[in-house]
Amino acid sequence: MRWRGRRQSENVQDRRGMGGRTVVGGGLGMLVIAIIIGLLGGDPRQVMQQAQQGGQVAVGGGGGAPAELSPRDVERGEFVATVLADSEDVWNRLFEQSGLRYEEPKLELFSQSTRSACGAATSAAGPFYCPADKKVYLDTAFFDQLARQLGAPGDFAQAYVIAHEVGHHVQNLLGKTSELDQIRGRVPQEEYNKYSVMLELQADYYAGVMFHHAQRQKNILEPGDIEEGLRAAAAIGDDTLQERSQGHANQETFTHGTSEQRVRWFIKGLETGDPAQGDTFNTSQL
Repeated sequence: MRWRGRRQSENVQDRRGMGGRTVVGGGLGMLVIAIIIGLLGGDPRQVMQQAQQGGQVAVGGGGGAPAELSPRDVERGEFVATVLADSEDVWNRLFEQSGLRYEEPKLELFSQSTRSACGAATSAAGPFYCPADKKVYLDTAFFDQLARQLGAPGDFAQAYVIAHEVGHHVQNLLGKTSELDQIRGRVPQEEYNKYSVMLELQADYYAGVMFHHAQRQKNILEPGDIEEGLRAAAAIGDDTLQERSQGHANQETFTHGTSEQRVRWFIKGLETGDPAQGDTFNTSQL
């Protein structure tokens, strides 16, 4: 992916080097916790059950004084800031074309643990978006987990994860997140899981939309980039994660969509570049 030498977002807040014991909520990161627990011989089903119930999981972390960033960490921060800048350029234009104003999200880089308006987070939780403070949270150490535990290496795979979380911010601005919050608690958990899948697939679609326009505007893609993104989308499908961690998949507990669905919606967004075609809430298209 061509990213060096381009504009970097001013909305990145770098708090890496701080740590502590904390508590994490649900989201994409909860799936990462589940798969890692499974790989270590634990039972990820407890984590998944808490995620589906809107619960939280306590995870330990180290304390201590802020640590100096390594050259690798500095480069990763610059990469994240560049991808975020690409998303700002794309969504500002798309919102303006629709007669709307795009409110750029903040992105906090942290190491080990941090606090958000949605609660606390750890590096084990992976990236997540908090609607309450309209901020994306990311420990860049997650990129190592993405490559090693989930088998999705490469800078474009990392960029896909960032774009997915920004996709949740777009949903929040458009009111889709609050719609689902109103549904939560009014329907059985199994039914709400289906809405959660729709929300996640739409975020995948929006990630594809973002890269469609970023490519047209800045020619960012290199050979192999799309494959990296598809591997990342497939790696975090509910069926793939559950089969890897517990040996079988239970569709009733899916909250993020299958690998096939995630790849398909990401590709659709990448090909069309049209936010209006991302109606994942039309069940006939799932």
